[in-house]
Amino acid sequence: MNRTTLSLIGAATALAAVTGVAALTGGSSDDADASAKAATRLPVQRSTLLCPTPSSSDVSSTTYTAYTPKRDGVDAKDGAAELLPAQSPADDTTDPGGDGGGKDDGKNGKDGGKGGQAAPGGDKPVLPLKEPGKPVTTEESSAGAPALIGTADGRFAPGWTVQQTTTIDAGSGRGLLGTACTAPDTDFWLPGVSTDRNRQDFVHLTNPDDAAAEVDLKLYGPSGRLKPSTDEAITVPPRSTVPVLLSTLTDQRAAGATLHVTARTGRIGAAVQAMDQKAGGDWLPASAVPSTSVAIPGIPKDATSARLIVFAPGSDDADLKVRLAGPNNAITPAGHESLHVKSGMTAAIDLGDVTKGEPGSLLLTPEGGEGPATPVVAALQVTRGKGSDQETAFIPATAAIERSATAADNRTKGSTLSLVAPRASAKVRITASAGAGGGSPVSKTYEVKGGTTKALEPPRPTSGKGPYAVTVERLSGGPVHASRMLALSEGGVPMFTIQSLPDDRGTVAVPEAGQDLSLLNDD
Repeated sequence: MNRTTLSLIGAATALAAVTGVAALTGGSSDDADASAKAATRLPVQRSTLLCPTPSSSDVSSTTYTAYTPKRDGVDAKDGAAELLPAQSPADDTTDPGGDGGGKDDGKNGKDGGKGGQAAPGGDKPVLPLKEPGKPVTTEESSAGAPALIGTADGRFAPGWTVQQTTTIDAGSGRGLLGTACTAPDTDFWLPGVSTDRNRQDFVHLTNPDDAAAEVDLKLYGPSGRLKPSTDEAITVPPRSTVPVLLSTLTDQRAAGATLHVTARTGRIGAAVQAMDQKAGGDWLPASAVPSTSVAIPGIPKDATSARLIVFAPGSDDADLKVRLAGPNNAITPAGHESLHVKSGMTAAIDLGDVTKGEPGSLLLTPEGGEGPATPVVAALQVTRGKGSDQETAFIPATAAIERSATAADNRTKGSTLSLVAPRASAKVRITASAGAGGGSPVSKTYEVKGGTTKALEPPRPTSGKGPYAVTVERLSGGPVHASRMLALSEGGVPMFTIQSLPDDRGTVAVPEAGQDLSLLNDD
């Protein structure tokens, strides 16, 4: 029997099998075409989050809060979510500044006093969740708390969120520093960093995997690439974190610069801890991916100054229209109608007290003209207070919420949620979870008019105790961008931190398989 005969018999057998299945399931060619085009959104099965080293200051304390929303269509039994300490380099010369130096005083690992959760630094998992819909929290009051590497699977994976909130009472960077722990990736743009003498900016690189990651760091100032003074390639060992002081990468000083972090091998988490000698500090997370239109949501109504930093990573210059979306409409800030950004250079403009006592969001769109628009990345440095009572926070350009996003650490007082709809109006549902110490969730629905910002106190859980989570769901209408401000004033200093709320990617589109009999054709 020759090969042609064998191939024909095989084709006939496969054809019989496929058509038999089609007959049993009632399938037809029309049904196959329809099912091949359809895609079902299913909950993700596994999530990874990375939390940077919070602080080495002896006068700091950190609260961690973890939460997974309840989701329909998720197995109610299987799964787990927890974080474990990452390893730190033995060399303390790269350790972020503070009063303490990150030594081990024997206090790490003790119970933070919140529901029996093991405090960071011990050998037990941190913040293991018991059930979706209820946050867990723990506190760490000693210096030297490590970076954390966490995974969630099964019912805890979709929308899993961890917030790290640190208070530094005195010294460089004193204030409230907050960040949402982020998923690992290979490419990050961080406009708003500085190599100036009054700033200490550390980029924290965390590797969640069992193989080393090779990472490149490049800085771009107002005149282009900052000349490197040392090797910009960094090796991050397996399951470890490495902080790098940006001013050691170059001899050039730039008050406003952009950091590009790329992983040549492996994947990492990257966030910058920006510490100012006089104006406090905060975490600067990565900007949304380069885009021709940018939204920066949630400028506080009492902001005393705002500084916009924009970078054009492509080969073309960018011409941008600048608008401020306030509570009622979008206006053009006086004297800052447009912004020209040269390719490969960082542009920065001081907007002053641009909000004039009302909350707002910045919108950057292409200026009219011929040719394709140029993608950019951007961030806003916001200041509240004056003189020695200033405090600083950062808002990066933020991607729209496709379905839902969550801020994990909210308090009874001091939380403000900002929503901006750059184009068409949108309807959203905001849900406050139960508190870490109990209570019942509460949901409310709001409309955000196109071209405006809605700033509000989020709902609070009924009879809730302790930190709680707030989830924003876009129900209908145009794109919505969001951020959450947490304000905890202390000693006359208006301490605050702002976290942007991109989509939590809790679901993924899974296309349905269809029958394709053309695969059986014998050419």
